[in-house]
Amino acid sequence: MTIASPSKTRGAIAVTALGILALTGCAQTTPAAPGEAAATPGSASAPASETVTLTYDGGLVVLDAATLEVVGDVPIDGFTRVNPVGDGQNVLVTTETGFQVLDTREPALTGLTFEGSKAGHAVPHAGKTVLFFDGTGDSVIFDTDALLADNTTLPETTTVASDAAHHGVSIELSDGTFVTTLSDRTGIVATDANGNELARSTDCPGVHGEGTVKDEVVIVGCENGALAYANGEITKLSSPDDFGRIGNMFTTEESAIALGDYKSDPDAEGYLLQAFSLVDTAAGTISVHDLPEGVGYTFRDLGRGSDNEAIILGSDGSLHLFAEADGSLITSIPVIDAWEGPAEWQDAHPALKVQDGIAYVTDPATSTIHAVDLKTEEITTSETLPGVPNEIALS
Repeated sequence: MTIASPSKTRGAIAVTALGILALTGCAQTTPAAPGEAAATPGSASAPASETVTLTYDGGLVVLDAATLEVVGDVPIDGFTRVNPVGDGQNVLVTTETGFQVLDTREPALTGLTFEGSKAGHAVPHAGKTVLFFDGTGDSVIFDTDALLADNTTLPETTTVASDAAHHGVSIELSDGTFVTTLSDRTGIVATDANGNELARSTDCPGVHGEGTVKDEVVIVGCENGALAYANGEITKLSSPDDFGRIGNMFTTEESAIALGDYKSDPDAEGYLLQAFSLVDTAAGTISVHDLPEGVGYTFRDLGRGSDNEAIILGSDGSLHLFAEADGSLITSIPVIDAWEGPAEWQDAHPALKVQDGIAYVTDPATSTIHAVDLKTEEITTSETLPGVPNEIALS
C-alpha cells in the first residue's frame, strides 16, 4: 500500500532565467515497476546491529554486517537502487512509484512510499533527509529519525519545488541552509531557512556529485573542477585539465579533503576511469592521481577509510588505499578476480562500501560478497548470495 504523506511547501527558490533546483548524482534511470513486497526471511532472527542491503535481479537481500549472514530476501521486480535513510535502520528503494521504505530489521518493505516521478538521490545530513525527484526537480525533506518512531505512516515532509525536471541533488545543513543545483545544471544555489538566496554560482558545467566535508562545507563536482559552499559564499576550484570532470564525491566529517572520480578525456568510451581526484577545500586545490598501470574503476568503487584514506576497488580485483594528503599508494589488498567494465552503468559489476574499518566488496561473477578488515588486510568473511549483486547500501 502507499500512504500519503502530510506535507508543507517551501516555495520554489528565486526562479530566474537560469532556472533553479538542479542536482547532483549518478546517471539517470527509470526503474521498472516493483512487484509484490512480502519478505521471505533467510533466518529466524533479524540483524542485531548494522546491516548490508544488496539489490539483485528480482529481489533485495539483507545481510548482518558482522557475519554476512542472509537475514532477509525480499522479492521486487525490475532494476532498483538503494540509499540509506541515515537512521541506521531503514533503506530507501527507488522504484517506478517513488522511494519505497525497506525496514532492514524485519527485514521487509513497510508499504510506505514517498511518491514522486523518477526517484533519484537521497541525502541524509544533520538530522534531515532530502529526497530528489528527477521527474519534477522537486526536493522532499523529512526528519531522518522519524521512521524509527513510526514506520506505519509517512512522516511530515517539506517540499522545495523546482521550475524544471532534471537530474540533481539537494542537501539541508544544520542551520537550515538549503543547497541545490540549478536546473540547467550549470551550478548551485544556497538559500537560508526562510528561502532567501545566500549565494549562487553558474561556474560549474554538468554539475554532478555532492558531499559534505569538515566544518560542513558542501562540495559538488563539475566538468571543470568543483564548487565549495561555506558560510554564505561559493568558491570555484579548477581542474588541472581543460576538461576535468568530477562526477561523484566521497567525504568524511573529519577531513577537508573530498575524494572524487576524474575523467580528463570527454570522448573516452566505456565506464572505467584510471585516475582520481583529491579536492582540498581548505587549500582550494584539486590534485589528480593515477591508479596503477592498467587498472580502472567505476563510480561504484570508491570509499573512505577510518583514517580518511582514499580507497578504490580496481579492475585488477584489489583494494588500493591512497593517502589523502598526497595521493600516494599506501597498500593494495587482493580481494576478487580481475574484472571488466560494464557495457551500461546499470549492469552488475563489482561495488565497494566502507564502514567502521571494514570494506564490503561485491563480486557479481561469483554472486558473493566479501568483508575485508582494512587494518589486517585480510578477508574476514565471505557469503554466497541468492542472486547476482548490483547496488549496495549500508545501514
